[in-house]
Amino acid sequence: MAEKEKDKYKYKVEIQQMMFVSGETNDPPTETTSLIEDIVRAQVVEILLQGTALALKRGARSVATEDLIFLIRHDKAKVNRLRTYLSWKDVRKNARDEGGGGVEGAELLEDSNIMSSEASKKMYKKSKIRLPWELQFMFSEQPLEENEDENEDESELEANMATIQRLKTADDRTRDMTKEEYVHWSECRQASFTFRKGKRFREWAGIQYLTDSKPHDDIVDILGFLTFEIVANLTEEALKIKELEEELESRNGKTNKKRKREHHLFDGPDEDQRPILARHIQEAYRRLQAARNKNRAIRNYTGGLVNFRTQII
Repeated sequence: MAEKEKDKYKYKVEIQQMMFVSGETNDPPTETTSLIEDIVRAQVVEILLQGTALALKRGARSVATEDLIFLIRHDKAKVNRLRTYLSWKDVRKNARDEGGGGVEGAELLEDSNIMSSEASKKMYKKSKIRLPWELQFMFSEQPLEENEDENEDESELEANMATIQRLKTADDRTRDMTKEEYVHWSECRQASFTFRKGKRFREWAGIQYLTDSKPHDDIVDILGFLTFEIVANLTEEALKIKELEEELESRNGKTNKKRKREHHLFDGPDEDQRPILARHIQEAYRRLQAARNKNRAIRNYTGGLVNFRTQII
């Protein structure tokens, strides 16, 4: 029984690396990483169940890429990052098929947003991901391609600003790093639940029990992207909770805080270096699962009956 329970948690190292990239500089305890892994698995199950329900409404048996993107359509920044991820994944695949192996090591995540050469822009434009519920699909005739970029810039301004803010945060975190620390940080950015672990991920999430057909590789890649986002959102929210908790503690015990500034040989670790604990993750998950304001407003018209559904973090 102990061996099965130990084998249950397979992604401790990956979660620690993702948390480090998201701002956690300490080594979190096993209880914290195990709780995050349970939350991530529950989120993957919920994503597949909701995606399968959408596929059945379309009259299809297998989950499509659009079904998963539809579940996070309200988070424009996340959708924009996912579309960029899929676009550059398609570019690398096409370049590899044409014999151009020079992009084998290209980053598929946010690093693709930094590329600004004319060639990269053309490649990105050719592999643009279109979604069937976008405004342009409501009309029988599509606008000319020359004017598409201007319309997209206006509609995706909010998403692009969020992506720029995330890149700025990453730049601030790495500004004072040494060469060795930056190399380690770069390696942690490549942590993934699914990259070169497809079979392991399917068994861990129980995908064979959730879908009738074997999911496409793009579905697994999207799940890998979303799991990284889930860990990042939990970590960032937990860090805010921990900082607020430490601020309240410092206000209630200012004298003790001043005394602890003088370090001696056998003093314990500084309170500022405490890692994220399981209670911080629990509170972060509760906040991220809180009902949105627009959902609360519906209660006035439904007699207080609301169909609660697990939110995709």
